[in-house]
Amino acid sequence: MTRPSLLRHLSWETFLGLMTIAVLIYAVVAVPNFATAFNLSQAAAGISEKALIVFPMVLLIIAREIDLSVASILALCSVILGVLLRADVPMALAFAVVLLIGGIAGALNGALVAIVGLPSLVVTLGTLAMFRGIGYIILGTGSINQFPEAFTDFGIDLVPWTPIPWTIVPFLILAPIFAVVLQATPIGRRIYAIGGNPATALYSGIKTRRMVFLLFVLSGVICALAAIIFTARLSNARANNALGFELDVITATFLGGVSAFGGTGKITGVLWALVLLAVVRNVLGLSQIGGDAQGTVIGLLLILSLLLSNVAQQIFRKVQMRLFLQQTGE
Repeated sequence: MTRPSLLRHLSWETFLGLMTIAVLIYAVVAVPNFATAFNLSQAAAGISEKALIVFPMVLLIIAREIDLSVASILALCSVILGVLLRADVPMALAFAVVLLIGGIAGALNGALVAIVGLPSLVVTLGTLAMFRGIGYIILGTGSINQFPEAFTDFGIDLVPWTPIPWTIVPFLILAPIFAVVLQATPIGRRIYAIGGNPATALYSGIKTRRMVFLLFVLSGVICALAAIIFTARLSNARANNALGFELDVITATFLGGVSAFGGTGKITGVLWALVLLAVVRNVLGLSQIGGDAQGTVIGLLLILSLLLSNVAQQIFRKVQMRLFLQQTGE
């Protein structure tokens, strides 16, 4: 590989991709039953909702905000969906209501942050408890398990002639859309500008408050979509659904190279992080390691991702600068 090519590919995303491939190879070779079509299908299905919620989380963190209430919005929307379907409301209408509820929940977060001016960390920490609490008020500690057959079939069926579950299809559709919008459109440039320097973005004519508000609304709508998928996949609606999902979502975002200080990050790196987290969780499950221990591992990955990505990116920048100076000096 020539120096210009090396210079172009030297990045955290490249390192993360190589690490993910290495972990995949280890899992295929050393973990029994990992490489079966059934297991890979289950692993893909198991990350369907988290993979969707990652997209708005990436946009928010790049814009120097965060949404800790994503799992609670999912749980609330799941409860409302279950209640509507139990009341024989047509599925299309039930889905529309749930998406609207998700948008309203996101709008509440957005209004408190963008209009009132409260810190998003504090706001969404409060709504994290509030939204799930509303779910308990509506449904209590019980659950709803009876759904239309077409709905549950979507949750368990595969795309014909493939091992791909239908539940991962919305993610596969939205991934290129979010990547293009963030990295190749004026909207994406505005989001980067807000995260890079909010004051400069404001003085340059970017309507920062409106953009932040709309990002929170988008987060709520995507969480509602994830709630539909989650409820269909597990055939279960209850107020404690998706507990701890925000940990995996935030870990994937930071591990994917999105800066905790805003202004930098790409969807491509986050996609590698999603695959890595899915493989790690699946391998731990196949090794009979329970959910609490898995949570501990993911928590450690979150801390390591904050440390390693920042240190590695500084190293990569120094190496890139050295290679560039050597190249220009030749």
